[in-house]
Amino acid sequence: DLHRPFVDDIVLVSPSGKPMKREADLIDVWFDSGAMPYAQWHYPFETEGTFQEKFPAAFIAEGVDQTRGWFYTLHAIATLTQDSVAYRTVVSNGLVLDKHGQKMSKRLGNAVDPFKTLDQYGADAVRWYMIGNAAPWDNLKFDEEGITEVQRKFFRALFNTYGFFALYANIDGFDPETPAVPMEQRTEMDRWILSRLNSLVTQCDAAFADYEPTVVARAVQDFVVEDLSNWYVRLNRRRFWKGEAGTDKTAAFQTLFRCLEVVAQLSAPIAPFYADRLYRDLRGSSVHLSDWPESDKALIDKELEARTRLAQRLTSLVLSIR
Repeated sequence: DLHRPFVDDIVLVSPSGKPMKREADLIDVWFDSGAMPYAQWHYPFETEGTFQEKFPAAFIAEGVDQTRGWFYTLHAIATLTQDSVAYRTVVSNGLVLDKHGQKMSKRLGNAVDPFKTLDQYGADAVRWYMIGNAAPWDNLKFDEEGITEVQRKFFRALFNTYGFFALYANIDGFDPETPAVPMEQRTEMDRWILSRLNSLVTQCDAAFADYEPTVVARAVQDFVVEDLSNWYVRLNRRRFWKGEAGTDKTAAFQTLFRCLEVVAQLSAPIAPFYADRLYRDLRGSSVHLSDWPESDKALIDKELEARTRLAQRLTSLVLSIR
């Protein structure tokens, strides 16, 4: 038994012949975790340059129970040794509750087996549902019906949109490396969806920089379902169907290709497996090795977006009345 008081009776002999006993002076075990920024680089004994480059951390995340544990000891040790904070941004994760808002427990029989859930629905659908329905610092009422809704509304819409593109792109032998059709030769619908796409990139950039993945998930889903699938593809199908090749058809292919490509890149941090498959089908390489998309401000037309948004709302109202 290596616990006190029995361990205090054990004496080992060091290679030099000196006796070795248990260290009697102890401090809070969280000190070890708080010393992590230094221990991982073996600082101050070596790698001082690396430590100074990496410290303080840009971001950490843990449960609310770490407020008096890891969160505190990191700052306490950093203040004592560096006169500095240990991290710049912290997220305290919320709890995953059952669909009624009760804490999950085996005793109540309301606990969800995460491994069975991942096997049944897939990791990306579960992740997208959890991130899209509640900010990481908020509690989440976990309902499996929400995962099926994400599969149906977002992933199926994205899959069908890609399937539509791939079908006609393969028939016509579309080459993504073909010189781009100038914007002035593209239809207003092309310019609108590309404006929305670049506005989406701007929004996602800002949200990720502010550690708001929920904003990203909701914005990407809204773009795919409402703008790309329900509006752009539906209203432009004849451009892909028509037999004759030409500038207009090439512009349609290039526009839809660009939208799918950027959606895969924006989705990759949240749905890494699905996004990678989509991007590989488009580009033949991994999305995780691609450059993060940059918003082209010259393609953003807020007036055109506003007019189209009004048309979407009017159409929705007419359909609801019918």
